[in-house]
Amino acid sequence: MKRFIVGLLAIVMLMPLYSEAANKQLEKARKKELSQKLKEYKKGKWEIMGSHTLDFALANHFDRLNTLGEDAHEVEGISTRTKSKNTGKQAAINNAVVTYAQEAGSTLQGRVVSDMNANGVNVDGEFDNFYAAYERLVEKEIRGEMEPSYTIIRTNPDGTFEIRTYFIICESAASKARMRALEEAMKNSEAAQKYAGKISEFVKEGFE
Repeated sequence: MKRFIVGLLAIVMLMPLYSEAANKQLEKARKKELSQKLKEYKKGKWEIMGSHTLDFALANHFDRLNTLGEDAHEVEGISTRTKSKNTGKQAAINNAVVTYAQEAGSTLQGRVVSDMNANGVNVDGEFDNFYAAYERLVEKEIRGEMEPSYTIIRTNPDGTFEIRTYFIICESAASKARMRALEEAMKNSEAAQKYAGKISEFVKEGFE
């Protein structure tokens, strides 16, 4: 019994050391990832749009991802060839919104089809209009939860601009936006209303 207690105490005393070592290793990995991303951008001739430096903007982005942890969902918006920087940035933002909505719609559809088929229910065609409405409404609702983290730009050989804007969406807040979209989409879908409980569960789970 004494040996067990001594062993247990030793483990308890060593736990902070293991935790500190793990944190140092994780911090080292983060710095390496940040350095690699900066090299990638500089090699691709990307520049930051805004008042901050690329190094600061990217470090701030990584810090926020780390702080939110599993609650963070990163989204990229792209505009490939625009003559105006402002127009290109807005196009990239719109692209990010659409990308998120499509991802949300595809994820929901995949889960509904998988779950229903597993239970012997064929939903092919029955939910098509519902999925389209849900995506459209998510696109509308999610805009309020999306704030650009940083935007980069480079000049194409023809003088036009390629722009990429990155977002970090807080999934706990985005879940409420998706639920609002779901409630509205269900109003015009009897098929979806029949399985409302299960579909709501899938939407709340998000991209898990």
